[in-house]
Amino acid sequence: MPTERDFQLSPIVQESVIHNTRTLNNLQSLTSSLFGVAAGILGLESYNGFLFYLVCSILTTVLFYVVRIAPTGIPAAAAAAASQKSAAGGVGGSGAFDTSRYYRSPYEFWTGGLLNGLAGFILTWTLFFGLVRA
Repeated sequence: MPTERDFQLSPIVQESVIHNTRTLNNLQSLTSSLFGVAAGILGLESYNGFLFYLVCSILTTVLFYVVRIAPTGIPAAAAAAASQKSAAGGVGGSGAFDTSRYYRSPYEFWTGGLLNGLAGFILTWTLFFGLVRA
């Protein structure tokens, strides 16, 4: 059981990070199935279908970032950058796309869902493509 001192040293709670990861994975799985339905109904084939999935998945992640993370992350990143600059003599700072307060790594947030939802996308894509073309 973490103590109060542990939370002061590292204020990120692992249970919250795990919950955030599960929430993002659920969102990406659901939307990848919906993207498969859309690709099947549109009749996309081959590379066009996979490109559609890639663009829509990246768009979903960017929208999730803009709606849920950026409103709380950018002011905190600016404050952290200001404090780091003053402590380091004007050098330092964190990026605008920093997700480390909510997720384990930026890679997990930005590209983690691409492979997780691919199977659901292909399944619903082929199902609805077959239903529309039949």
